[in-house]
Amino acid sequence: MSQVIKTKQKRQTKQKKVIYQIVSSSTDHPTAEMIFLQAQEQVPSISLGTVYRNLQELVIEGKVFELYFGCQQSRFDGQLKPHCHFICDVCGKVFDLPLPEGLEVIDKLSDLPGEVREYRLEMFGICDKCRNK
Repeated sequence: MSQVIKTKQKRQTKQKKVIYQIVSSSTDHPTAEMIFLQAQEQVPSISLGTVYRNLQELVIEGKVFELYFGCQQSRFDGQLKPHCHFICDVCGKVFDLPLPEGLEVIDKLSDLPGEVREYRLEMFGICDKCRNK
């Protein structure tokens, strides 16, 4: 008897579409809670658990990035084009910055112990708004 292995297709639910739209159109790298509050405006019955579950699916599918910045909550980024982040130590705001010219970090490294899947450049400091207070 031959077995047929079916790959589990993730459904594209209304909730998932709304969550993806919020993340992909955002420039402020929202947390799950921020996404939840925005999603409730379009889907009042959505739960925080649904937001977390769909965010993880979107991360696995490669449609959004989950960003970790120390002890802060995870943030989500829908900008998939390579770029850098500047994170303010005071207010926690995350800014997108273009990847500096000539930054071929991986090309300059030899003898890596494996294949690099991705890399990120993150800078921490104080944003102009907080510095000028």
